[in-house]
Amino acid sequence: MTPPIVVTGTDTGIGKTVFSAALTLALQASYWKPVQAGLDEETDSETVARLTGRPTLPEAWRLRTPASPHLAAQLDGVEIGPLELPQVTGPLVIEGAGGALVPLNGPRLYADQMAEWGAPVIVVARTTLGTINHSLLTVEALRARDVPLVGIAFVGDEMADSQDTICRIATLPMLGRLPLISDLTIQTLRDAAQRLDLDRIAGALQ
Repeated sequence: MTPPIVVTGTDTGIGKTVFSAALTLALQASYWKPVQAGLDEETDSETVARLTGRPTLPEAWRLRTPASPHLAAQLDGVEIGPLELPQVTGPLVIEGAGGALVPLNGPRLYADQMAEWGAPVIVVARTTLGTINHSLLTVEALRARDVPLVGIAFVGDEMADSQDTICRIATLPMLGRLPLISDLTIQTLRDAAQRLDLDRIAGALQ
């Protein structure tokens, strides 16, 4: 069975959904957003379905307020429990909510859920100022939980200094080797899908 690929980010609003859509289309995968917080506008699942035409699985939790999952759940009077991986035929792309350390409930963070899944993770990062710190903190948090990392995908205008610095630092023994999946600049979904380094992703999953 093909293992799912989890897409997380260093922050919210950095392009995870568009990247997930591109990855879903490129791999001809199904898409799953386990927790959707905020229903007033187009949801991430609806966006991916519109952009790709690929199958999207129903969310495990649909929460009204656009906030951290734990707060949105609290406002809805529910508590998010462990998220079981769905059974699908073929590849599956899973998009997280916000960043890796976003709380699902109480002390339980999204990174803890990723560790339970044991699925390989792609970190989506900005290329703008501050990305070195945010990216390496995310990498350390995932490594500390033994979450398998495929690598980092940068979204935004190319900034070689930031990208090169992250990849160079991430080769230290404390972090393990962290490949750069792509230095893509997402202009359109089609461009993104065409420029994904699928060979590197496939190699990391072997």
